[in-house]
Amino acid sequence: MENEETTNMKSTEILLSAGLVLLFAFSAFAQTASFSDASVDYTFALPEATWKQTVKPSTTSPNVEYVYGDRSNGRLEVRRVTIKAGDALADTIRGEEQRLQFQPGYVAGKEEEFKGALNGKIFNYEYVNSGRNMSGRFYFLKADDKTVYVLRFTGERDKLRSVRNQTDSIARTFSLKKVK
Repeated sequence: MENEETTNMKSTEILLSAGLVLLFAFSAFAQTASFSDASVDYTFALPEATWKQTVKPSTTSPNVEYVYGDRSNGRLEVRRVTIKAGDALADTIRGEEQRLQFQPGYVAGKEEEFKGALNGKIFNYEYVNSGRNMSGRFYFLKADDKTVYVLRFTGERDKLRSVRNQTDSIARTFSLKKVK
């Protein structure tokens, strides 16, 4: 009887050790990556290595684009918008919405307040593209009284919804570089 107990305890210890090794290995692979480029004045963290850069910024075009594995799973475009001093963030959102309303099947969603390194608002909407239900989740992050950064996430509705925690994480970590 005692040998059976000892064997069971050793088996349990081996399984526990193997589980801990796998946990540490997984957490090492789950490290976030950061985006930063000399051509732009901002940075953000990417929560998964699945996000791949498709458009790199340059001195002539400061735009950045990423996809989450495939464009239909999720696409991120970062744009800098210059506004008039004193303009409300709601005016910037309305201007963007006017351009979006011509997409097939466009349905405006709700706006949400957003808190992160830069505060702002989120604008959600849905549309149809090639017979597929799509959605957009735009983060309007106010840098100062003349600058708004728009993080435009688009993708198939269900797939984009499944990475919403990641879109929120990217927007929360979006910040301006420190001036030296």
